[in-house]
Amino acid sequence: MDPFNIQEALVVEFMDLMRESSFTCGFAESCTGGLLSACLTRRPGVSDFFLGSVVSYSNIVKQDVLQVKQTTLENHGAVSSPVALEMAAGARRVLGVDVGIAITGIAGPSGGTIDKPVGLVFIAVDGPDFEETQKLQFNGDRQSIQSQSCEQALRMVIQNLRRKS
Repeated sequence: MDPFNIQEALVVEFMDLMRESSFTCGFAESCTGGLLSACLTRRPGVSDFFLGSVVSYSNIVKQDVLQVKQTTLENHGAVSSPVALEMAAGARRVLGVDVGIAITGIAGPSGGTIDKPVGLVFIAVDGPDFEETQKLQFNGDRQSIQSQSCEQALRMVIQNLRRKS
């Protein structure tokens, strides 16, 4: 399976809306391991709005770089809505961007529990006049879960930017 199996039309729409909005963006990726960043940077012109990404696979990086609170991690776990929101806000702050996008979850094939099964993903977007988080349950293998997560993150930003215009 191509790890970049992300809908081309969705990526193009995201890029067009980012340019139209004149916003910059950056990512905080955990379970996607930089896939969203790689997907965008394969295309020319992405430097018009994409400033960078933090792959925060470990809790230490979430805390030290993105400034996710230790109490949030202890109380909710790394795969949670509050952590995703703090990651997105941290990406905005650390990268100096208008829109922060965060993805945290369990891509599998192992690591799931009854409470947090493989495929559970939380995505957060944090922008100038919007903040949103979604809890999602994806099916499929590791690459499929990662690709679906990236696509949904793009959709969330697109929806929020459309609401603003």
